[in-house]
Formats: sequence, structure tokens, C-alpha cells
Amino acid sequence: MSARGKARKRALDVLYEADVRQVPALDVLAAHRADTERPVNEHTVAIVEGVAAHRERIDDLITTYATGWTLDRMPAVDRNLIRIGTWEILYADDVPDAVAVAEAVGLARELSTDDSPSFVNGLLARILELKPRLALD
Repeated sequence: MSARGKARKRALDVLYEADVRQVPALDVLAAHRADTERPVNEHTVAIVEGVAAHRERIDDLITTYATGWTLDRMPAVDRNLIRIGTWEILYADDVPDAVAVAEAVGLARELSTDDSPSFVNGLLARILELKPRLALD
């Protein structure tokens, strides 16, 4: 796994923890950064801060385009992978869109249900398709 891949996985860990504990992601990130035995990569910080900064818009898009699914009904891993993928597609100019989708799908395959990779892929593909028409905050 590449350094960015590891950073993405660590960002997922932070966002997942915040989601499950129902606490702000930036608070969880701060606690992880305070742990000097396991330093946090700057790319992890950028992902978590980016998702946190744009979370309302990201969640609105997910809710709009996840046909038949509410955010609460999605597995927490999938929900946070889609948040990361959406942030990377829409706001991270240094991450190619295809890489954002592929990495999210790969982590879904590794960490979630059998149906998750196709669900994550389909929703991120839809966000990618709509990207040129989306008004960003």
C-alpha cells in the first residue's frame, strides 16, 4: 500500500471513530495527533480536515444520489469511504478522480461487506459524472 493509501486508511479510521462515537472528527484527529507513538501523516490530516470542512455539502450529495439509501442506513465504513471519495473528487485537485474512486472501492472490498465495493463505486461514479455541474461551497 502506498504512503497515500496508508494515509487514506488512517483518515478512514479517524472518520469512522468520530462517526461511531458521534463526536467531531477534528476532536478525534487532535487526539490521534497527540499520540506521539503513532504519528499522523499530513495527508491524513488534509483528508480529515477537508471532509470535516465540507461535510454538510458532501452529506447532501450522498443523500441526494444514494438512491434508496439514507446515510444512517449505510454501513459506517461505506459512509465514510464515500465521504472521503467525494471530498477527493470534488476538492482535492492533487488526487486524480480515478484514483479516488479506485482507492475507496479497494478499501470497501478490504473492510466492508460483499456488496459494498459495487455500492461505493456506483455512488462515486455518479458524483464524478455530475462533478462538472455541481456548485461547490
